[in-house]
Amino acid sequence: MPSAARSNPIRLTTPRGAGEGLRSCFEHFEIAAPLRADPWLWGCAAALILLGLMMVLNTTYFLGLEKTGDPFHFFERQLLNLAAGLAVMFFAAQLSLRGLRQMALPLMVVVAVMLLAVWVPGVGITRGGARRWLKAGPILLEPSELVKFGSVFFLARYLSAHQESLHLPKILLPAFAVIGVLALILLKQPDFGAAVMLTLVLFTMLFVAGADARHLAVAGGAALAALVIQAGRRAYRMRRLSAFLNPWQTAQSSGFQLIQSFIAFGAGGGWGVGLGASRQKMFYLPQAHTDFVFAVIGEEFGVAGALAVIALFITILVRGMRIARREPDPFGSLLAVGLTALLSLQAFVNMAVVTGLVPTKGLPLPFLSYGGTSMVVSLAAVGVLMALGRRSGMR
Repeated sequence: MPSAARSNPIRLTTPRGAGEGLRSCFEHFEIAAPLRADPWLWGCAAALILLGLMMVLNTTYFLGLEKTGDPFHFFERQLLNLAAGLAVMFFAAQLSLRGLRQMALPLMVVVAVMLLAVWVPGVGITRGGARRWLKAGPILLEPSELVKFGSVFFLARYLSAHQESLHLPKILLPAFAVIGVLALILLKQPDFGAAVMLTLVLFTMLFVAGADARHLAVAGGAALAALVIQAGRRAYRMRRLSAFLNPWQTAQSSGFQLIQSFIAFGAGGGWGVGLGASRQKMFYLPQAHTDFVFAVIGEEFGVAGALAVIALFITILVRGMRIARREPDPFGSLLAVGLTALLSLQAFVNMAVVTGLVPTKGLPLPFLSYGGTSMVVSLAAVGVLMALGRRSGMR
């Protein structure tokens, strides 16, 4: 049996006479015994991260050589991204439920300001016709990833505070208004994929919180109509839709990426061509290290490897929902649901895009795709789930 020292968390306290503000800050933290964290949760995340590091090195070796002269340029940057993400994960894993609740609104305000800051000249960066990034020295941030994370906190706090009144439309309006405004800003960048993810997470959390199904159906129809209208207003989105319906008609233009993804999966077969032996990564498959890394996994590890990745994400989904079910506090339960949905839905949508099940969207694959903000947000979500899971383990 574990000793008392291992079964009880160590609480950080301040000396008598210290400032109240500092004491209040420390009261938000708990340092738990290492065995408290759900091994299935962090184990699956660790397996995905290790695979992701291999794939980043694998898919960017020649890209780095061509662009910077250093074949390890992108791999080294991904290691820095991972280090930052692990630091954030450790910090988040120590937060108490009170600390998580109190950071919800400030976090939402900060990420919303960052989302607006992309339009500030000299701060926001435009790439590929989209204005989605903030640059501060060598650091490049994508606020849309942070907005999804912050929105989960906001929704968890708001919905838990009004749980008894969610059958009233007027109670739902503030949640729809805040997320709707953020989605419109994302569409303006444009970032259609992030807007879709934000909408999916919103409806998932509303459904779990107990909102009236009729109200959700009406709002869902309105949201779907708005997204369809927005998709039709941009020619490149219509080209993506056309490529999704029949990529072979546009094999040399909008359908090129999806066809190259199909070729990668076809070449991989059941067991793959072997690690490092992918041909599609050799500048045939655009975005092989970011949005379409799952296609390279399918080529090098085959159907078996692709199914293993899906199984890891399903395990994260199951363990996250288990944490939510065991959490008695409504805020903590909804927070676990939202973060689990954010990780799993984004993963499944990304994999559906790569396999041609849904139209192309610019969504990274959590833990696997190259990118700093995505890695930090994914690990922060795991850290919060570890903190919530520790509470259920203590009970």
